Amino acid sequence: MMENLKAASFDFRKDTVDMIMSGKGGHIGGDMSVMDILIELYFEQMNISPENMDSPERDRFVMSKGHAVEALYTVLAHKGFFPLEDVIDRFSKFGSPYIGHPNNKLPGIEMNSGSLGHGLPVSVGMALAGKMDRRDYRVYVVMGDGELAEGSVWEGFMSAGHYGLDNLCAVVDFNGLQISGFTKDVMTHENLAEQIRSFGWNVEEADGHDYDSLRKVFSDAEKTKGKPTAIIAHTVKGYGSAVMENKAGWHHHLPTEEEYNQIIRDFAERKEAQ
Repeated sequence: MMENLKAASFDFRKDTVDMIMSGKGGHIGGDMSVMDILIELYFEQMNISPENMDSPERDRFVMSKGHAVEALYTVLAHKGFFPLEDVIDRFSKFGSPYIGHPNNKLPGIEMNSGSLGHGLPVSVGMALAGKMDRRDYRVYVVMGDGELAEGSVWEGFMSAGHYGLDNLCAVVDFNGLQISGFTKDVMTHENLAEQIRSFGWNVEEADGHDYDSLRKVFSDAEKTKGKPTAIIAHTVKGYGSAVMENKAGWHHHLPTEEEYNQIIRDFAERKEAQ
């Protein structure tokens, strides 16, 4: 376990930006918004490691918003699934397994993802299988708020509620932006919590950059019986540097050298403040 996850998160963010610079592209804004959620899951919540990744009792994780794969690769590398230097050097290069969306040929990745709307329905299947096989593992899936416009997401909400899958936890990285602008303008999510509750879910809300807040809602999810839990994690796209924060243009953007240098300085200052 890392003692100061918040401080470490800015080192993880730097690694992710270095990966994007090396690969000459990546979904940097969503990487920054989802990073704290992934760190909390992998280092505090989930029973998953390189040592038990083939065990039928391991927890399952699906990165439904697969375009934020760079953050996932960084967290998996720090967890020991593959060397950090390898993924930074080889990301998005010809012949590399570290491609621009999750690749289940790599250790620690359960499924290929990135076609938005698929992760929750597949996770429902994983959770239902766990119930049928009488196994104790939990299933976690992270989605983007823009992804909620996909109809298959709502079929997943409906079926998980119907089957009472209390071993399933869905996290919405709610950063308010998608590639084409603010989600409230593209496809509004007013009363999202009540909408999901109407499908038979427990719904929690959290500050997606506050580890105490995340820890509480994940604990509540594990204690909730008879229904699945959705966590609406309120985040900031591009979190960590004012250069990127809350700007739709940073959904997929390769920083200039000047932008890169300022971003790294911002990370260092915020780390120092922790």
